[in-house]
Amino acid sequence: MGADELERAQQIVGVVSQAFSRKVVGQTALRDTLLIALITGGHVLLESVPGLAKTTAAQTLSQAVRASFTRIQCTPDLLPSDITGTQIYDAQQSTFVTQLGPVHSNFVLLDEINRSSAKTQSAMLEAMQERQTSIGGTVYPLPRPFLVLATQNPIEQEGTYQLPEAQLDRFLLKEVLDYPSPAEEAEIIRRIEAGVYDDDRADAPTGVSLDDVVWLQELAKRVYIDPSIVTYIVQLVYVTRHPQQYIPGSLADYVEFGASPRASIAFTQAARALALLHGRDYVIPEDVKHLRHGVLRHRVILGYEAVADDIAPETIIDAVFGAVQTP
Repeated sequence: MGADELERAQQIVGVVSQAFSRKVVGQTALRDTLLIALITGGHVLLESVPGLAKTTAAQTLSQAVRASFTRIQCTPDLLPSDITGTQIYDAQQSTFVTQLGPVHSNFVLLDEINRSSAKTQSAMLEAMQERQTSIGGTVYPLPRPFLVLATQNPIEQEGTYQLPEAQLDRFLLKEVLDYPSPAEEAEIIRRIEAGVYDDDRADAPTGVSLDDVVWLQELAKRVYIDPSIVTYIVQLVYVTRHPQQYIPGSLADYVEFGASPRASIAFTQAARALALLHGRDYVIPEDVKHLRHGVLRHRVILGYEAVADDIAPETIIDAVFGAVQTP
């Protein structure tokens, strides 16, 4: 990887970051998570209380790279065909016409995904994993890049459906957002008063295109990751499956199921993207440590005792990382 390629990557990332910061106040962790997802082509699960700019962040990212964007509000009566598409009978032509659903966009925001039924949630599995949908026996590929941003509200569980582990595993990262600081909240109000978020206010084009994003994704695959770091990642994921042998029993007993091989793949892909964000063409162990919560918090399944004792997944994850020697 040449210095000119790294410089171009930094320029693309910088332009997208500036576009993000113009609309979204603070939320640097969210910005980095979305940039990593953009570079890897992975999907992101966002968890927070309402009003923390999840939708604004997704729209801003899509506008920055001039991508198509759709928002799907999940409800209990939402059908799979409402997402993937369906066949409609055309009386004039006496034939069925395929109408593609809103999932056929570069960026898809699934708002409050846990409000949709299990049947509807399963309709997203093919789209997220295979990058395609099947309608009437015909396969329709999704555009590239394709990125799903799903949100869920942790404080209101009435009328919601818990996401199955198989679907959770398909999210590259899970980000938990927190409230803004008083200074950031004051800045949000100032920007609203200044009309930054008005629909009729057209932002200047950023100069970043979808072709740049695809180029960035291909470049990330060439970021060097040393075999010792791959071994480090595999050992970490192994410990989540056999915690009794490596971490204190008081914590190990909370773990019901460890992470799948998708966690190792996610660590590898996301670490390459993070290295690129930092202007490097190689991965360091600190990249893996930085990503530990985002990659594992939705993959390490804790029992009901953890909920009763108020034990967060992050506590277990930190113990796992403390048990494995850094290369």
